[in-house]
Amino acid sequence: MTSNRKTLSGGALLILIVLFIGLMLVVNVMFRGARVDLTQNNLYTLSSGTKEILAKLDEPINLYLFYSDKGSQNIPQLRTYATRVRELLEEMAARSNGNIHLQVIDPLPFSEDEDRATTYGLQAVPVTAGGETVFLGLAGTNSTNGQSVIPFFQPDKESFLEYDVAKLVHELATPKKPVVGLVSNLPMGVGFDPETRQMRDPWAIQQQLSQSFDVRDLNPGGIKSIDPDISVLVLVHPKALSDEAQYAIDQFVLRGGHLLVFVDPDAELDTSGADPQDPQAAMFADHSSDLPRLFKAWGIEYDAKTIVLDRARAVAVSIGQGRAPVHHPGIIGLTAADLNHDDVVTANLESINVSSAGFFGLAKDATTRLVPLMQSSGDATTSPASRLKMLPDPSALLSDFKPTGERYVIAGRVEGKFKSAFPERNEAGHLAESKEDGQIVLVADTDLLADRLWVQVQNFLGQKLMNAFANNGDLVLNTIDNLTGSSALISIRGRATSQRPFTTVEALKRSADDRFRAKEQELQQELQETERKLAQLQSAKTSDQAMILSPEQKSELDNFVKRKAEIRKELRDVRRSLDAEIESLGSRLKFLNIVFVPLLVTLVAIGFALWQVRRRKSA
Repeated sequence: MTSNRKTLSGGALLILIVLFIGLMLVVNVMFRGARVDLTQNNLYTLSSGTKEILAKLDEPINLYLFYSDKGSQNIPQLRTYATRVRELLEEMAARSNGNIHLQVIDPLPFSEDEDRATTYGLQAVPVTAGGETVFLGLAGTNSTNGQSVIPFFQPDKESFLEYDVAKLVHELATPKKPVVGLVSNLPMGVGFDPETRQMRDPWAIQQQLSQSFDVRDLNPGGIKSIDPDISVLVLVHPKALSDEAQYAIDQFVLRGGHLLVFVDPDAELDTSGADPQDPQAAMFADHSSDLPRLFKAWGIEYDAKTIVLDRARAVAVSIGQGRAPVHHPGIIGLTAADLNHDDVVTANLESINVSSAGFFGLAKDATTRLVPLMQSSGDATTSPASRLKMLPDPSALLSDFKPTGERYVIAGRVEGKFKSAFPERNEAGHLAESKEDGQIVLVADTDLLADRLWVQVQNFLGQKLMNAFANNGDLVLNTIDNLTGSSALISIRGRATSQRPFTTVEALKRSADDRFRAKEQELQQELQETERKLAQLQSAKTSDQAMILSPEQKSELDNFVKRKAEIRKELRDVRRSLDAEIESLGSRLKFLNIVFVPLLVTLVAIGFALWQVRRRKSA
């Protein structure tokens, strides 16, 4: 009897083990890729833009994930990321109504699959000193022989993963790219650099535009009309455009064309006026741009000689080797709080860097509306752009800084019915006013397009990889996508920057820098006063006493040295106070995360358990 019970118990246990294993296998298959996303911005959940792209697919798209499964056995980081990539692709395929066909391929060395991956243009990345390589790339094709690839998924670029894949699918689904006309007075494209005497690479934003749109470069001096197949016209630093060119732009807008304009009070990369024989010529040349006639007709106020200074958003810059960085109020790091979250273009962006930017206003008699997209903080003021010329120490801009309390519009959307800036023209087809409401996007800075303010471009195995540290590129592409009517990729681009600034620590540093700068200025003033007194005492001495310090001079020097030591001690105290405040903040956060929160959860669990026990007893 006991033997039978043991047999039954053992058999039941075996059956339970088999059922448990079977259940786990079923759950693993049925719920593969399922997860709860608790990140702040839902970084691991398909965005609405991706879902929209997938819902609009009307033809089959083949995706081939080439992943060296066997070759990456000893690379756990790559294997973990490969799982993340595969789960994302499987989820996208599941939501595509059967239009995405995913195939995962392990390209073994010297196999046909390896040759196929190489033919697609995927990168085999070396992982050992012996030359062993692995693949982790994606190739896609559509029904019209269209092809697009991601050469290699870099684990440190995970925040760009969904955008890269969705962009590939979008390109395959819409082989005909929107046409964008580009009029630029800045050296954005490939060309010869007279300073280095070498060919220069195109700006990163130019490369991204060419990937997403059919970009047509228009000669600023030869514009007489805008082709009707151009969806969006982009003006970058328009300087001294002819009346014919401005009239063509005017009529393009009145016909319903969409316009994106970048003007600047001081375009730092404007090479006009450069003279190899006179390096100072370019520095003092006029690098501003404006469209006064068109702006006036559109009801826009803009001063091409005035810039915005923002103390709260000033970016720290280096002013020399061995010297501490200083905050430059003319180089502004706009945060999410400065961007319009009710507009699709900027809703999901987090940071935009601008330099020597201007600002826009709306004229009192304007019939249009100005919707801000980017604004300064309230701790801002304006200044003549000429103050930036020959400025060795940007902190000088803060010496007489008086904030106005106004938030200046650095970029905005102009909406409404537009009137012609050329009412006197009467040729055939002339429009005096737009028939329907139109929209124009204005940005009072061109420097935000330059690589240095938003992206690092690196050469990786012959490929130019872009590592964005700000959303400047997203702003431009989002705006053009929106103006062309294709906004599906916008919400995905906004997820690209996953960095979270330590705002409290930054505020502490700014406060300490202000105190530090005040002490430095006090020391400088006392030094100048001491030098003045010494000079006065020296002038009262005879020629034979010129090399001998008088008792008054010695006393003055001693007092200054003593005061200098006291101020240096105060400067050190300011720095120590900052470190102490940051350390105290870190200690409080550690206590909250390590002690308080677990203790709170434990107490809640114990309280719930006691409540359950009492409830059962009372029942």
